[in-house]
Amino acid sequence: MQIQSESRIAHPIDKVFPLYRDRLPEVVPYIPDVSEINVLAREEGDGVVKLHNEWVSDREIPSVVSKFIKPEHLRWDDFATWREADTTCSWELKTRAFTEAVTCTGQTQLIADGDQTLVRLTGDFQLDVSKVKGVPSFLAKRIAPQLEKFIVSLVTPNLERVNGSLQQFLDEQG
Repeated sequence: MQIQSESRIAHPIDKVFPLYRDRLPEVVPYIPDVSEINVLAREEGDGVVKLHNEWVSDREIPSVVSKFIKPEHLRWDDFATWREADTTCSWELKTRAFTEAVTCTGQTQLIADGDQTLVRLTGDFQLDVSKVKGVPSFLAKRIAPQLEKFIVSLVTPNLERVNGSLQQFLDEQG
């Protein structure tokens, strides 16, 4: 499943890029359904910053998937490589639930547009329910759409909402 989003942040790229890359945990109070972003690793060199961030959601788990998804699964690892030269970020998300069955990768590109920043996000999300341990094959086909919908509902909107959250954070910072 393709993930695509394009939005504008009404602040210049020289403010948006370092906030997005370096200060995302400070933006958490503005991001719905996210209670924490923890920086687990950071490596810098030659205009490239590699980050491993852990995102924690406080979203309620729908009863239809509560046998398979537990509160501790509402965390995901974000492995990001930020390149200052072209203001891009290549990323890979690893879920804590169904790790072997979920693949989510993409790129975020920040583009200067006068005193605004265009944020273009593209990605790919795949869920192979046959690799989900504990899901009987007869049930896998029935619950696959709900599982995919739930996981996408956690990951994709948060990727998109981050832009609005950055906007609000910068607005309040002046």
